[in-house]
Amino acid sequence: MTPKSPRAALEPERVAMPTRRSKRAKHPIVIIGNAIFTLILLLTLGIGGVVFWGKQRFEAPGPLTEEKTVNIPRGGVRDIAETLVREGVITDQWIFIGGALALKARSEDLKYGEYQFPKRASQRDVAETMIEGKVVQHQLTLAEGLTSEQIVARLLENDVLSGNIREIPREGTLLPESYKFTRGMTREQMIQRMQQAQARVVKEVWDRRVPDLPIKSPEQLVTMASIIEKETGKPEERTRVAAVFMNRLKQNMRLQSDPTIIYGLVGGKGSLGRPIMKSEIEQPTPYNTYVVFGLPPGPIANPGRAALEAASSPARTKELYFVADGTGGHAFADNYDQHQKNVARLRALEQGQKDNAVPPGLVPPAASAAPGAAPARTLPRTPQNTGARTSVQGSGAQPPQ
Repeated sequence: MTPKSPRAALEPERVAMPTRRSKRAKHPIVIIGNAIFTLILLLTLGIGGVVFWGKQRFEAPGPLTEEKTVNIPRGGVRDIAETLVREGVITDQWIFIGGALALKARSEDLKYGEYQFPKRASQRDVAETMIEGKVVQHQLTLAEGLTSEQIVARLLENDVLSGNIREIPREGTLLPESYKFTRGMTREQMIQRMQQAQARVVKEVWDRRVPDLPIKSPEQLVTMASIIEKETGKPEERTRVAAVFMNRLKQNMRLQSDPTIIYGLVGGKGSLGRPIMKSEIEQPTPYNTYVVFGLPPGPIANPGRAALEAASSPARTKELYFVADGTGGHAFADNYDQHQKNVARLRALEQGQKDNAVPPGLVPPAASAAPGAAPARTLPRTPQNTGARTSVQGSGAQPPQ
């Protein structure tokens, strides 16, 4: 210790005065402001943490262990979320609702319909799929040459389409092709699509027709195309088959087409189910072109675009006859004598196959000698042939007319 003088020892020590708080700092407004700022900061941090956690959950892989198709009915975001939870697509409806709102998706933005969600789809994937409306696309394929009655039967068999059909459309007014549609489309709507497509195609084809056709209207074009459709065994033969019928019309010859006999007998059912009998060849109906001259009163089926184009632009030939050639196609001829030779060749081929036929229960020597060899093929037929006759005087029993 440093020695002090007696006087200095008697004087009190000087201590520094404590710092006084500012009056401003004690103001209630400042205190409340500080508390509010602290609270906002804590809330911001908390909300940020919740948002980060929710975003992680929203984008995390979902519970689906395999691809699943779900039909989402019309409703609000909450209804949609409940459906998705019930179907096992998502696990937390509130995370989905929050994520959907974050994507600015309102109820009308989440489109209802049938969806196919992939395995492990995140809730974000699910929401974006519905916002973009990527519903399941079904496909219906209708073959060329079906009648309207047959097409209606196929529409009624389809369990994805809904509703009934008021009446069978007129023959030839439906375009047979592949149509994509979504669940909920009605059968009447599908028919309207097919009618609109056919009308559009017919107009396009009619506008591009060759100038010297012996048909005078789009309706006649459809009728001719329907006969060509039913007579064609190979697509590449359409224009030659069309040429035969056009040449016969120009020479005022009967068309003599077997499918017209069948349609006159059974109408829209399309198939006779057995060979044509001789009495039916001579049986007068408005559609039997072995009896009537020119075109029948209307189409006998619904032709496709290719048949319509063949009717509007047939091949430039003088051919007047054709008969099945045993390969699924036809042998064509300019005159009746050559046609008769073609018929004779067909009959000889049929007889040869009949003679070589193996009785039921017996194994042909060739098959036993070569295990796994393909069996002998039966005579191919075009779709319209009945087995007893072929079109355009295929039997050779009638003279040219």
